[in-house]
Amino acid sequence: MELSLGILATLVAGAFFAGLIDSMAGGGGLISLPLLFACGVPPHLALGTNKVQSFSGTLFSTWRYLKSGHMYLPIAVLGAVGSLIGSYTGARAVLKIPADKLTVIILPLIVIVAIITFTRRDFGRDSHFVADRSVASNLKALAIGTAIGFYDGFFGPGTGTFLAFSFVFFLGFNFVQGTANAKLSNLASNFAAIVAFAFTRNIAWAVALPMAAANICGNLVGSNLAIKRGSVVIKPVFALVLVGIFSKLVLDYL
Repeated sequence: MELSLGILATLVAGAFFAGLIDSMAGGGGLISLPLLFACGVPPHLALGTNKVQSFSGTLFSTWRYLKSGHMYLPIAVLGAVGSLIGSYTGARAVLKIPADKLTVIILPLIVIVAIITFTRRDFGRDSHFVADRSVASNLKALAIGTAIGFYDGFFGPGTGTFLAFSFVFFLGFNFVQGTANAKLSNLASNFAAIVAFAFTRNIAWAVALPMAAANICGNLVGSNLAIKRGSVVIKPVFALVLVGIFSKLVLDYL
């Protein structure tokens, strides 16, 4: 499809800010996807195009977090495997389960996540994870990836945010480590979606590639900031993303 230079520039700028937010707390799709819709990109084409630019940025921020030493690969890989399985299953299930039923479940969960995160001042500040490669830790990582990967394949908003929270809450990582380990799972889930959209020709590559370049830049800036400042910068961004997810789901449901 063809877009004017002005609209393309708007999408590129949006992709940069989406990558910036996504690298720190997830939820970049709350910026980029509505922007694609607002610029007149058809729904399925917008979804496929958004996945390409999101995957590209996440790939680079994943590499940045890995290089920084904040990612624990045995856990991250298991989460990614679960995410691939869950995303595929969720994509199949979306044809059978009404999305509004899932919204009713997710809305209270967002409130619970917010309460836990912001009533406990030390939540996600320090790492309590023990790298013992225990069966329990491995199963938790696999379960987190599978459950939230299913959500991503089925519905999607805030997948990276829920992944980061789960790695902090269930495995004891701090927010930087939780975000780092979440990236690989999010990458796997996005890849599964891209394959599906590519096979059905629902990716506007002329739009996706410049947006991808901008998203990469945003992710690199955001991940560097998160690594240097830790939970001091991640928690406020996390709060904004939760508000955005909650608002979007309420509006969609209404």
